[in-house]
Amino acid sequence: MSQQSSHHDSNKQVIIEINRLRELIEEHNYRYYVLDDPSVSDAEYDRYFIQLKELEARHPEYITSDSPTQRVGAAPLKAYPIIQHSVPMLSLDNAFTEEDLVDFDQRVRERLNSTQAIEYCCEPKMDGLAVNIRYEHGTLTQAATRGDGAAGEDITANIKTIKMIPLHLRGKDIPDLLDVRGEVFMSKSGFQRLNETAEQKGDKKFANPRNAAAGSLRQLNPAITATRPLEFYCYGIGDIRGGELPNTHSEILKVLANWGLRVNPLIRTVMGPTHCLSFYEKISGERDALPYDIDGVVFKVNAIEDQEQLGFVTRAPRWAIAHKFPAEEAFSVIEAVEFQVGRTGVVTPVARLTPVHVCGVTVSNATLHNMDEIKRKDIHIGDTVIIRRAGDVIPEVVSVVQERRPHDTQAIIMPTHCPVCQSDVEQIEGEAAAKCTGGLHCPAQQKEAIKHFASRKAMDIEGFGDKLAEQLVDKLMIKSVADIYELTLDEVSDLDRMGRKSAANLLDQFEKSKQTTLAKFLYALGIREVGESTAKQLAKNLQTLENIRAASQEQLQEVPDIGPVVALHIVNFFHDKHNQLIVERLLDAGIHWPSIEAPGAAALSGQTFVLTGSLSSMSREEAKLKIEYLGGKVSGSVSAKTNYVVAGEAAGSKLTKAKDLGITLLDEQAFLDFIASNS
Repeated sequence: MSQQSSHHDSNKQVIIEINRLRELIEEHNYRYYVLDDPSVSDAEYDRYFIQLKELEARHPEYITSDSPTQRVGAAPLKAYPIIQHSVPMLSLDNAFTEEDLVDFDQRVRERLNSTQAIEYCCEPKMDGLAVNIRYEHGTLTQAATRGDGAAGEDITANIKTIKMIPLHLRGKDIPDLLDVRGEVFMSKSGFQRLNETAEQKGDKKFANPRNAAAGSLRQLNPAITATRPLEFYCYGIGDIRGGELPNTHSEILKVLANWGLRVNPLIRTVMGPTHCLSFYEKISGERDALPYDIDGVVFKVNAIEDQEQLGFVTRAPRWAIAHKFPAEEAFSVIEAVEFQVGRTGVVTPVARLTPVHVCGVTVSNATLHNMDEIKRKDIHIGDTVIIRRAGDVIPEVVSVVQERRPHDTQAIIMPTHCPVCQSDVEQIEGEAAAKCTGGLHCPAQQKEAIKHFASRKAMDIEGFGDKLAEQLVDKLMIKSVADIYELTLDEVSDLDRMGRKSAANLLDQFEKSKQTTLAKFLYALGIREVGESTAKQLAKNLQTLENIRAASQEQLQEVPDIGPVVALHIVNFFHDKHNQLIVERLLDAGIHWPSIEAPGAAALSGQTFVLTGSLSSMSREEAKLKIEYLGGKVSGSVSAKTNYVVAGEAAGSKLTKAKDLGITLLDEQAFLDFIASNS
C-alpha cells in the first residue's frame, strides 16, 4: 500500500470517528435536554465531548461550524447584523377578561361563517424572548430575534450555545428550508443561580428571568451566553420550502417534536371558548408551581386552512389571541417606610404603599430588603415605583420611575435604635443588613425565635402557630423558648380561643416534642446561619452537644460546609451566658435525643437514595433522617447517579425510571433490613 493511500485511509477513519462522536453527543443532548431522559452518565458524556475536542484539535481542517464543540466557539461581535424575516414575526392581540375571549371566538366564527364550535390549540405563554431559527436541509444556519417583526438581530452564534436547540434536525421528511419560531427563556431556578453567582462576584443582579434571558441572548460574546442557563420551547413555524406539514397546528407541533425540537408538554387542544377558559383557569392555578414564568395562555385556531382564511390585520393574526394573566407589576407611591425586626435581629425596611392591585391581590406593603438596595435603586419616600409580586413571594420594589419624582421626596434613613425595644441598631462592616443588638430581650426577636423553634423542621410542636406565639409574648407569658415547657394547663386555657381540652392537647404536643434529634435541636436554637444541612453536619461529625459547645472556631471549620464565619457564629452563640442558660433550661425540661455512635456515622457515605411512595412503619422524613444519620444522601429525583430507590406503597414514576436505569430497588422491609445491617 502506498504512503498516500495509507494517509487517505487514516484521514477517512478520523472523519468517521469525528462524525460518530458528533452524532453520539447530539443524541445525548436530545435525550437530556429535550426528552429529559438521559441514557448515559455525565462522566460518559464528558468523555465523548473531550474525545471529539481532542480529535478536532489534532485535525482542525475537519472542524465545522455545526460541530457540538463550536457551540461556544464563535468570536465576539462588535455589533449584531440585521436579518430580514421572510415571513413577518407578528405580535398577538390580548384578551384580559372572559368577555374578551368570547368576543374573539365570535369574530372567528363570523369570519369563517361557522355555527360549529371551533377547535383551539392552547399553549402557555412563555415570558421570554421570541426568536426565529432557520434550518436548511436540517442544519441550523441562522437565528434572529423578533426585532420589529419585519427584521431582527442576527443571534446565530448565541442560539447555538443553547444545548436543547438541535444543530441538526432528526428524523425523516425534513423540509429544504424551515423557519422555527419559539421562545428563549430562563427557568426560575436558573435565574436564582445566575443572580447568586452575580452577587458573589459583586456584579449587578438581573431584575427578573425575562430580563436575564434577553440580556444573556444578546451578549456580543457567545462564550458568555454559553454560561447562562437558557432554555427553549418552539411554538410554530414561519417559512417552509421543499416540504409539507400537517393541516393542524397541534399536529405540526408533534412533527417538530419528532424532528428533535422541544415543545411544551402542557399544550392541549379544546373545543370552543368555554373549554379555553377552563384551560386558562387550570394553568393559572398551576402557574406558581411551574419551573418557569408565564404571563398568560395563547389560543390559536387549530385548523391551518381556517388560519389562512382568517388572515391577518396589520400587526397580528386574526386566528390567535393571548389571554393575559393579571399584571405581576404595577405602579404605586411610597407613602412611608417602617422598619421590622426579624428572628436574628435584622432590621428590614418595608415600604407602605398607596394600595394597588397586583397579580389578583391588593398590595399595600413591599420589602426594600436593606439600605444598600435602597441606595442602589435610589428610593425615596414619595417616589412612584414599580411593584412586582410573583405568586406568594413578598412584593418588592423593582425600580423608581425617576421622571415622576416630586421635588419634596424624603431620604430613607436607618434608625439608630430598634423600633421595638429601643436597643442600639448595629451596622456590621461588610454586611448589608443592620441588626438590633437587643438579642432575645427584644420582643420582636423573641416572637420570631419562638415561631422558628416550634416549626415543623425544628421541634415540630403541632398546634403551636404564629398567632399563639405572638399572644404568649404580648401577654408576657413567655420571653424565651425555654419558657414554653414551663407553661401550665391553667395558663394555656386562659388564652384567646383556647379551651381546656385544646390546652391539654397542646401540652401533650409540648411533651411529645421533647423527643427529637440533635440536628433538629441545633436547628431549633436559631443559631445564625445554621440551617438544616449545617445542623445535620454538626450532629453527624461532632456527635454530642457537649462536643459542639466546647469546639473552637478552628475545630468547627473541620466539619464539612462550615467556614470561618459560620464557625464564629456557633462559638459566639454557645459562649453567650443568656444562651447558655436557655440551653440548660431546655435540657432540664427533658429534651433528649438518641446518642450518635461514631462507627456507623459514615456507613452509607457516598450513597444516594430516592424515596417514593408511602411507608407504613415511618414517615418519609423519618426514613430520610435514618439515611442521613448513616452518612447517606437523599435526592428528590432519580438519575444515573442514584444508588438505591426505596419504594413504598403507591410508588410513582420514580419507580418506573429506576427500573429503566437498572437501579437497586428496596421495598419497605428490605429498606429496614438494610438500615439495620448498616447501623
